[in-house]
Amino acid sequence: MQIRELAIPDGYELTPTQFRDDRGLFLEWYRFEILEQAVGHALDLRQANLSVSRRGVLRGIHFAAIPGQAKLVTAMSGSVLDYVVDIRVGSPTFGRWDSVLLDAVDRRVVYLSEGLGHAFVALTDDATVSYLVNDVFRPEREFGVNPLDPAIGLELPPAAGAPILSEKDAAAPSLAEAERLGILPTWDEARRHYESLASVG
Repeated sequence: MQIRELAIPDGYELTPTQFRDDRGLFLEWYRFEILEQAVGHALDLRQANLSVSRRGVLRGIHFAAIPGQAKLVTAMSGSVLDYVVDIRVGSPTFGRWDSVLLDAVDRRVVYLSEGLGHAFVALTDDATVSYLVNDVFRPEREFGVNPLDPAIGLELPPAAGAPILSEKDAAAPSLAEAERLGILPTWDEARRHYESLASVG
């Protein structure tokens, strides 16, 4: 498995090694010790989620208050363009994003540390995305930023078509509004939290 940090600090792309033969293929899309070595602490898994989206569906930008949900995301079938958005106030990359194509060909995986924003757009029908997360869903700690906020400027590929948003995502505040509301995590609290996780290990 190869792993690299994205342009957004504390976001990672994992590319598994695939073993193919006449029966099909086998791969490991999560190895705790490889991820732990890269991010500096173990991922304590608490919940697994799965979503199925039709082409054009844009989910996000979602995030949780710190401590919240770190996410390990991959596409089981179909393809999505996955976005990691830095919403940590005070971060050197605040308001910027990076993206990774998740599909059933390369079978890449994205890891998002707590405090990062997450979104994806489905490039195919029946795009099936699986998430492993380190905490159960806690609605009172879950927030969103509008994925069409021009200040963030997510670039949606033409293959996705016109974006299809939930009412909740469409009504989410802009990044600037979310900052004024005080719901965004900060770079400093994120750093303190990551260090506390490392000290536990």
